[in-house]
Amino acid sequence: MGDSWTAAPGVAEQARSVLAVAWSCTVTADGGREELVGTHTVDEAGRVLLRVPEDGALRAAAVCAPRGEPSAVLEFADVAPVPVRHRIRARLWLAGWFAAEDGQLAFRPTRVVLRRSSGAALVGLDEFAAATPDPLAPVEARLLTHLADAHPDAVERLTRLVDPDSLHAATRVAPLAVDRHGLTLRIERARAHADVRLPFHAPADDVAQLTERMHVLLSQASAAVCPRGLQRQRADGDR
Repeated sequence: MGDSWTAAPGVAEQARSVLAVAWSCTVTADGGREELVGTHTVDEAGRVLLRVPEDGALRAAAVCAPRGEPSAVLEFADVAPVPVRHRIRARLWLAGWFAAEDGQLAFRPTRVVLRRSSGAALVGLDEFAAATPDPLAPVEARLLTHLADAHPDAVERLTRLVDPDSLHAATRVAPLAVDRHGLTLRIERARAHADVRLPFHAPADDVAQLTERMHVLLSQASAAVCPRGLQRQRADGDR
């Protein structure tokens, strides 16, 4: 179905998406480790700007370190909005330098690493600075929780698009992630889990386009045969 059918967000876009929606971060600097909640913003180039107390340890490190630039590592976690086993979908690490700037601390990354279930990937600094977050990232949590809570029948119908072998011994299927390129389902078993991606036929740049892409997937699912594994589970549950 063309390149758009197999398209997925690049690693730099994924990293910027994690950074864009994270509400907290862990900062390791000057031998200390601190958890900050709701104190950071991100500029267009991917620089992290921290609002920290004037008398805080991070502020002191930035002022007292040689050249005013202490080395530091920032860690951000990407947490699935729908409760699933192993909810952390990815972790983002930024290593670099702090500098006091306009009453806050500006962090300039010199190394960016994104770790997902498939492994860790080093993100090029120029690529990271030029990338933009996925346009659906700010509303992903609301969209996924609505799908899981209000439309469990739609989630079940979408499993018809999954390879039946992937559904063997499945005990639960939940929406794990959505981006402009596709929807990811988490398939849970008694002692393990796996993720399956359902790509859209074309990228979705806003909620209206996403709605159309989801309708296409559901139409395709309605025309597919229900996997035998889920047929058996439903039959057992009805007894």
